[in-house]
Amino acid sequence: MRRFIYRALRIVSALDHWLRERLTPGGWLVLGTAGVAAAAGLDTNQTVTYRAFTFLFALLVLAYLASLFFRARLESSRDLPRYATAGEPCFYRVVIANRGTRALDGATVLEHFRDPRPAYEEWRRAREPGEERRNWWDRTVGYFRWRWLIERRLPRDVERAELGAIAPGEQRELRLAFTPRRRGRIEFAGLTIGRPDPLGLVRGLVRLPLPARLIALPRRYRLPQIALPGRRKFQPGGVSLAASVGDSEEFLALRDYRPGDPLQRVHWKSYARTGKPVVKEYQDEFFERHALVLDTGTQGGEDAAFEDAVALAASFVYTIDTHECLLDLLFVDDGASAVQHGVRAYTAGRGQLQSQHMLEVLAAAGPSDVTAFPDLARAVVARRESLSSVILILLSWDEERRKLAAALRATGAEVRALLVCAERDAPPERPPGVLLLVPGRIEQGLAALR
Repeated sequence: MRRFIYRALRIVSALDHWLRERLTPGGWLVLGTAGVAAAAGLDTNQTVTYRAFTFLFALLVLAYLASLFFRARLESSRDLPRYATAGEPCFYRVVIANRGTRALDGATVLEHFRDPRPAYEEWRRAREPGEERRNWWDRTVGYFRWRWLIERRLPRDVERAELGAIAPGEQRELRLAFTPRRRGRIEFAGLTIGRPDPLGLVRGLVRLPLPARLIALPRRYRLPQIALPGRRKFQPGGVSLAASVGDSEEFLALRDYRPGDPLQRVHWKSYARTGKPVVKEYQDEFFERHALVLDTGTQGGEDAAFEDAVALAASFVYTIDTHECLLDLLFVDDGASAVQHGVRAYTAGRGQLQSQHMLEVLAAAGPSDVTAFPDLARAVVARRESLSSVILILLSWDEERRKLAAALRATGAEVRALLVCAERDAPPERPPGVLLLVPGRIEQGLAALR
């Protein structure tokens, strides 16, 4: 039964997309009028409105057949920015060149995205935010879940641009724009050039393949001035430990070999040049290291609270200056292997990842199982001796999360805990040292952050 519903949803979506691409406003008017005439003329013995339906339907068929004769030889290029930001307009440049022998006039340009329809397993397993409050029929059919999955892949405010008249061999530059609905990857398939038929009802289309990808970064909130503690801590292995596993300290200089030095530190090039053993000397490093811990465990899927939590994490990544410190980002990813227990850790600053790379990671972050939080807590506690401060972004408050905050404070690290949840899900008693942030009023709540 669910397979049948899925196929029906795919067919309905394809038909809807075809009509939106092909029909002009006049075509929609004719189609709507024809539908009304067909409904009113079911009884041909009582009314003659069926004749209006026949006439209007014939007009649409003729217009469609005429639109099939639209041909054009065009070339295109697209100049995209490196990143977009969810909820903010993204502007870019498109160049269309006429390589045919005839002038092109009256055409429009529309961005064409990759097929956004989800696979069966994704549609079956996904849960639309707030789906539990829908009635039994809506939950069973899953139409609203289907629409939600499609819309989250497609940006909004995508409009047709007038191409104008282009003579043979001429090219035209257009400025297009769209607004990403959410963070994540946006898949471009190409450009669609459309021109109405002589009746102005149906567009003839020419596809210009032009695949591309663009990452929409999470939205960001304005943070108040916050002073992270400047206490430097000993980092076993130095800066290089942030990028590799091992115990290699920061390189200091070359010196003569002393009995007991490991052979791994012998500098063989200097040994060959001088004829006496020379070893590389290292020093341990002391510097600031901060942790940003994102709680992804939720039963509500990618609801407003989850998206605001990711946006908060992106705001800290964007704001914290990592030129003279390290910033560790830790969260649970259900796509990770069981060996790593689903915990992902990324480090920015002092020659490691840059902030935009961390934002790319957050753009792809998804919800995890609520039972995975202990794995995240253990990963954070294992780093506690090297951390100067910890920022916890939580989606709920329970004993596990209270224990994590207490264990970090016990080591002397400064802990800032931010709880993102709806007011109805907030704990009855406000936990001390925890800032409650309500979706929709995040910036107002951040004013109390110090």
